[in-house]
Amino acid sequence: FSFCLPPDEREAVQKKTFTKWVNSILSRVNCRIVDLYLDLRDGRMLIKLLEVLSEEKLPKPTKGRMRIHCLENVDKALQFLKEQRVHLENMGSHDIVDGNHRLILGLIWTIILRFQIQDIVVEMGQADGTQRESRTAKDALLLWCQMKTAGYPNVNITNFTTSWKDGIAFNALIHKHR
Repeated sequence: FSFCLPPDEREAVQKKTFTKWVNSILSRVNCRIVDLYLDLRDGRMLIKLLEVLSEEKLPKPTKGRMRIHCLENVDKALQFLKEQRVHLENMGSHDIVDGNHRLILGLIWTIILRFQIQDIVVEMGQADGTQRESRTAKDALLLWCQMKTAGYPNVNITNFTTSWKDGIAFNALIHKHR
């Protein structure tokens, strides 16, 4: 559905959705953000978010409100993500501190993938318990999409990016469930 929206509306929907997701995580420690782009800039909420998700203690945030303090805090969060083998392409602490919308949305999506989707394991198998197999939620969802669209001409779902760009796979999935 997001590919049908103009880029500015798509960004607004992503911002609202990701803000709600961040707040659902931060609510576990009685914290919340109001503006995704502003409230992550000093790095403190980003560190807290990662601590809640990972159940690990990150380095204590640097006190102070100067740019250098914000950069240090965001850098602590990004360093933790790198230690967790999270790939952060072309992103530095300055991007978050400067409020780069696209990169902040990308960072939150990467965190969602790493700490919410990647860690879910779905047990798949027959009703009688034979041939059980574990898959990540992402792989299980991809398989489900492939099974639901099998037999539709010109539909070959292999990923969650390029396989959906022309809209045919999405339409096939909708048609299957009418």
